Amino acid sequence: MTEKRIRVEKQIGNHTLSFETGQLAKQAAGSVLVQYGETVVLVATASSDPRPGLDFFPLTCDYRERLAAAGKFPGGFLKREGRPSTKEILSSRLMDRPIRPLWPNGFRDEVQVQAFVIASDLQNDGDVLAMNGAAAALLVSELPFQGPIASVRVGKVDGEMVAFPTNADLEESELDMIVSGSTEQVAMIEGFAQEMPEDEMMAAIQFAHSVIRDVIELQEELYAKVNPTKKEFIAPEDDGLLQRLTDNYYEDFKAAQQTAGKQDRADAVSALRDRAKSDVIPDPKADDAVCEKRFKSVWHDLEENVVRDLIYAGTRPDGRDAESLRSIYCETDLLPRVHGSALFQRGETQSLVTVALGTSRDEQRVDGLMDEYSKKFMLDYNFPPFSVGECRPIRGPGRREIGHGCLAERSVAPVLPAADDFPYTIRVISDILESNGSSSMASVCGATLALMASGVPITNPVAGISVGLVRKSPDDWVLLTDILGTEDHFGDMDFKIAGTQNGITGIQLDLKVTGINEDIIRATLKQSRDARIEILRKMLTTISRPRREISATAPRLLRTKIAADKIGALIGPGGKNIRGIQETTGAVIEVDDDGTVLIASTSKDAAEEALRSVEACTATVQIGKIYDGTVSSIKEFGAFVEILPGRDGLCHISELSSGYISSIDNVVNVGDAMKVLVIDVDEHDRVKLSRRRALEELGEEDPMAAAAEADGGGEDRERGGGDRDDDRPRRRRGGGGGGGGGGGGRGGRGGGGGGGRRDGGGGGGRNRD
Repeated sequence: MTEKRIRVEKQIGNHTLSFETGQLAKQAAGSVLVQYGETVVLVATASSDPRPGLDFFPLTCDYRERLAAAGKFPGGFLKREGRPSTKEILSSRLMDRPIRPLWPNGFRDEVQVQAFVIASDLQNDGDVLAMNGAAAALLVSELPFQGPIASVRVGKVDGEMVAFPTNADLEESELDMIVSGSTEQVAMIEGFAQEMPEDEMMAAIQFAHSVIRDVIELQEELYAKVNPTKKEFIAPEDDGLLQRLTDNYYEDFKAAQQTAGKQDRADAVSALRDRAKSDVIPDPKADDAVCEKRFKSVWHDLEENVVRDLIYAGTRPDGRDAESLRSIYCETDLLPRVHGSALFQRGETQSLVTVALGTSRDEQRVDGLMDEYSKKFMLDYNFPPFSVGECRPIRGPGRREIGHGCLAERSVAPVLPAADDFPYTIRVISDILESNGSSSMASVCGATLALMASGVPITNPVAGISVGLVRKSPDDWVLLTDILGTEDHFGDMDFKIAGTQNGITGIQLDLKVTGINEDIIRATLKQSRDARIEILRKMLTTISRPRREISATAPRLLRTKIAADKIGALIGPGGKNIRGIQETTGAVIEVDDDGTVLIASTSKDAAEEALRSVEACTATVQIGKIYDGTVSSIKEFGAFVEILPGRDGLCHISELSSGYISSIDNVVNVGDAMKVLVIDVDEHDRVKLSRRRALEELGEEDPMAAAAEADGGGEDRERGGGDRDDDRPRRRRGGGGGGGGGGGGRGGRGGGGGGGRRDGGGGGGRNRD
């Protein structure tokens, strides 16, 4: 590799795309610095000699985001990056898929391609830059890479196609798609849309391909300036073993491959392989014996030839024609207690899907190079080894499981209800219990069934299907609907398309060849739509629409909005109020900064009780309104009554009852419930209450008046004063002082001679005008 610094650049989209080499990572086989906007990605590649006996191409692509690129520190105790995030794993897969077919047949050198995001403007994603950097680094290296190949992300904002859209653009875009290809063919697609019709999707792919040609021109300019010396790869000489096996076992192999049933077919092929192996290697210890690994590799090549020849002749392994679906079985509500469940089976591919509904506390927090955000919808895909009858180490989810889960998740997400309409956090789990082709699309179908069964009001059902390809030449090819695992393995293409009756929501193209033309893409879109509509019909015969009610075991979510200045009143000092409501009702209450209150409980009654408490706690006292209050404290002059959580008012002794009350302690106790009317709120926000007026408005009798009479208050008034026969303290009421019985008005409890009631003097009766 040259040591001088070489840079090429070109305006593409809204920014300049540049490739630079010669300064950094000079000991790598090839390295390129890619920049778009202010996002910079360093990509370097290296290789080593092949390991003996290796029968596959060991290519490893790794994408990492350095958080310092955006001026951030990793969270947690360890302040350095560790295991790759989901975003990094998905980006690594995107790097791998376009470049993997572009190597000579038989090349077994170990190749690594590493990409590091070392600067980020938080608007231009580094993933597609890493894809272009990987292709450019391999192109200027000495490795026998059969490029160039380029990639572009496209969006559709306000009806216009956008190349290399920013994150802000994607927030408004109805399409997020990455396309890779050469100048003539498309090599990889990964995209998600808002139910985009097939003709619009085709137009988007064509637009992407036009941009790809511009990026390839830039790569070719870099290649011409670097002018690397390429290492020549010489394929191993043909030892004639493939022809020997073909001559002796081809017809038997064709018969075995047409055995019905995946397991029976595998058993028939295995028996034939054992027979051929014993014929070809009668004595493994002989000096001229064929190596067992060599036999295995050549037998695989023979199987590929047989399967492809059968398909091209019109005979698929399970006997279907090219456009037929396998038998489909759907069922919902298989499992108790879960919030939703469904089984989707297509042929020998089976997905058991369960749904869990939660609150905002269950949202997935995602922290990385970009701004932290939370996910309200998650779809997890699991592929246990028993699903294909194998034993393998049981570990956490691998790259394939993460990739398939993301594809299914983003294919279903466009039909989910808005968070304002359905505030639940949704988790969908797809367990693949049997697999023979296109389990990710089975997960999409099963997820739709389970969501409808759980009462999630999706806008449209989603189904998905995979279409394969066997191609002899650019103009001589056949498409296969609903491919088997064998057809996927030995075919040229796995084109997964998911969507509704209205259009596409998810699309993913993987190839084993260098690319396909637009005719194949257009035909695949049409054939997949026909199959998708048929699958949707069968799904809707099982459950035609989302259930009106969610599962009885799912949490009940109620939502209300309070004024932002009432949040403190709801929470209370040290969280007293909100904690009290939660402890009393058993509900969980979450409060957002904008005043949105979300209440969750497994009991509908408990959720509604909590909602009433929240509304009461944050309500504003209204003059003239009657409240159900509770006596919180008693004074000589009246009772303080709590009418709202944390808010009380004074009910003066004169407003407690229409009857005379000689002692408030005799008729009111702390904790007593009473109805009170708000008669005033003064300038100091003090609330004045009246029990007497509340009962008058409601037309209810006043038991307190009867209690006061029974207590002897009326007898005192009739006696006109005199000595009391007990030691209870006397209270002064109104007019007091001497004079005959004339006290005026409600406040004047007139007293007769002497010093009034307090002094034990005579009293004249009570005058109520």
